[in-house]
Amino acid sequence: MPEMAGGGLLGTPDGAVLDQVRVLELTRTIGGAYTAKLFADAGAEVIMIEPPGGDRMRSWSASGSPAGGDSGDGAFFQFLNAGKRSIVIDLDDSGGRDRFLELAATADLVVEDLGAGTVESMGLGHAELVERNPSLVLLSISPWGRGGPWDHRPANEFTLQSWVGSTHSRGIPGEMPLGVGGKLGEFLTAANASALGLAALMSARRDSAQGEHVDISAYEAMTTSFIVYAHLYATYAPESRTGATRSIEIPSIEQAKDGWVGFCTITGQQFKDFCVVIDDPEMADDPKLSSGDGRMDNRNEVWERIARYTKAHTVDEIVEKATLLRVPVAPIGDGSRVAQIDHFAERGVYVQNPGGFTQPRVPYKLGSRPSRPVPPAPALGEAGDDLPGAPVDSSRASGPRPARTEPSLPLAGLRVCDLATFWAGPVASCLYSALGADVIKVESIQRCDGMRYASGLQREDLWEWSPVTHGANTGKRSVTLDLSTDDGLAQVKRLVEISDIVIENYSPRVVENFGLDWDEVHRLNPNAIMVRMPAFGLDGPWRDRTGFAMTIEQASGLAFLTGDPEGRPLVPRGMCDQLGGMHAVFATLLALEHRAQTGEAQLVEVPLIEAGLNAAAEQVIEWTAYGQLLQRQGNRSPYAAPQGIYAAPGEDQWVVISVDDDAQWPALARLLGREDWVAWASRDERHVHHDEIDAAISAWVAERDRDAAVDELLEAGVPAAPVISGRESVDNPQLVARGHQQWMDHVVVGRVPYPSFPGRFNGKYHPLKRPAPTLGEHNEEILRDVLGLDASEIARLAETKVIGTRPVY
Repeated sequence: MPEMAGGGLLGTPDGAVLDQVRVLELTRTIGGAYTAKLFADAGAEVIMIEPPGGDRMRSWSASGSPAGGDSGDGAFFQFLNAGKRSIVIDLDDSGGRDRFLELAATADLVVEDLGAGTVESMGLGHAELVERNPSLVLLSISPWGRGGPWDHRPANEFTLQSWVGSTHSRGIPGEMPLGVGGKLGEFLTAANASALGLAALMSARRDSAQGEHVDISAYEAMTTSFIVYAHLYATYAPESRTGATRSIEIPSIEQAKDGWVGFCTITGQQFKDFCVVIDDPEMADDPKLSSGDGRMDNRNEVWERIARYTKAHTVDEIVEKATLLRVPVAPIGDGSRVAQIDHFAERGVYVQNPGGFTQPRVPYKLGSRPSRPVPPAPALGEAGDDLPGAPVDSSRASGPRPARTEPSLPLAGLRVCDLATFWAGPVASCLYSALGADVIKVESIQRCDGMRYASGLQREDLWEWSPVTHGANTGKRSVTLDLSTDDGLAQVKRLVEISDIVIENYSPRVVENFGLDWDEVHRLNPNAIMVRMPAFGLDGPWRDRTGFAMTIEQASGLAFLTGDPEGRPLVPRGMCDQLGGMHAVFATLLALEHRAQTGEAQLVEVPLIEAGLNAAAEQVIEWTAYGQLLQRQGNRSPYAAPQGIYAAPGEDQWVVISVDDDAQWPALARLLGREDWVAWASRDERHVHHDEIDAAISAWVAERDRDAAVDELLEAGVPAAPVISGRESVDNPQLVARGHQQWMDHVVVGRVPYPSFPGRFNGKYHPLKRPAPTLGEHNEEILRDVLGLDASEIARLAETKVIGTRPVY
């Protein structure tokens, strides 16, 4: 495919952004399929390489409903693969491998998730691919990543949740811990993979160096998001309770008169306002209930006081009152009702799939271009022999290209005005920085980034200790400017004038009240891309509602699948921030490609809720395709059987087991001494016998030390894990061996193991450049060197508190 003028990836100005890109998809997981889907949604030609008999997801239904429709394929398969093409290639055959290499010679990107070392063992690794096609990018997704002592350990999302420390923290102390339902970790990994893969693709198309092997670790993606940077806490704030105690957020999901309603009270003020909502302001004044830990310790009393109000009122009544008091709130979505919620209906968030069911639309919007209708998924092998193994482009076949020695930096030379706050927006701009951009974080001493106060620590300078602030802001420079003053706003506007990207994630009214909406940003700088990440989007009934990741989990349906069947739904705990942030990076890179081809800068809208709705899509798809409502199953899952958490001897000792591949089952049956059970060869058969299998596993684990049982299971090829805390996971040998943590000295908190983004490029992570900035750390150099102010003007701004380095209360 010829490279376009300006080095972009576009075809025609009116075409989809990636319509000159060819992707070969060699995946077997939901996360792999969703990664490739994001490229297909952006216009790339995505060719599924299916084995004889087809992708096993073609017949999949989480409810066990038979596949239907004209194609005979399952609805979820049709969602994940809409707009792709299909070719059948037997990679176990030398002729099939030759056919794959012919296609690879014409491709830009290969996405694979077959497991560490698998494509290499077939002779289809990056070294072989770039011999045919020097600029080709290989995007590999695996549980542990390439290299390290654990890279071939059996694992899946459910066991990885426990390895990172997430499972340990969720539930009631002394009772069985609870994992996250659904496949949120796979979607999160896919969002990271798509952003990092597109970054590598941009570089491969624009310079003369060889394409990269992008090695994505699902474990690393989940390490930061599923335990909220617990590694940082464990290193520089060991006195923190975070990650050490099982708990449930209170308040969170509560029973109303006619259903479930969800709250999120991250700040102390939000809890006080919540107490007003439930007509119990005295509870806010009770010192033993002022913290989340205190409420958990006194949970039965608190739940009773909350229920007095919530059970007497409808969800709509509660939502209306809480919204007026600006308490983050949402009805609890599930497959049967989420698409009918007024906000989603008015915004057109749900669209029709040609297979006859409802699905969420693409979770971002570029400019004013209308969404394309959803195309059908391909029939098995529909591309047949029509796909050419075309001659290699002369631009690619002109001889070997030099191998990259460092990760590519496709955003080098770009400047970002970062107005984002809390987690989703900052983590997106943090990746901009890792990809080479100069990111300038704008706060004020009057209104710091709210996440600075979310450390749970008692420190004089507590605003410098938040682990999320550290983890999501590495590599940036910080300037404080009070936007409520003419002087502060004037300097921010000057920064906008010289920036390539402006990013913010407030509710829409905030930046608009400062006069920094898209029209003004575009007037100030017609070349600037503006990325807006409001929780619920730029229009619709919920436009101005405050929303955090846990609100998204509640409204989208992600929380509905987590927890015991007889109990309340539980929030997964914040993963939607990184999920939305990585979708925003992917969309930003598309907007940069559009600008490279057309010269047009765009408004990029990435509502946090729409990333969550895509991760929860299977629920509404099952309901509208089959009339089946997916439910909470505790630690069981439609994707695996058996799956559960089993008690080992000792206090709070647990073993996680999850058999999601039929080939893993015989080894487990033999470990249990039940050779006769090997005949239960399919997951469906094992679901029928799950109680019987659970009893046998429980007895087997009860006779063994926790870690010895896990080792025995792993040696047999069965995915397993101990239930450990986030603090215990800090010294994981896989993280250490891969060099995932980049240690840097922070001027306040000391030595910090900053986490890399979860992808190695030809064996190396993107360098994070510098520690997270202290508040206003770079005021003088930015005001002087970037904005051109002299010393007297900078002194005047400091004297009038337009700038500063300590919060003003």
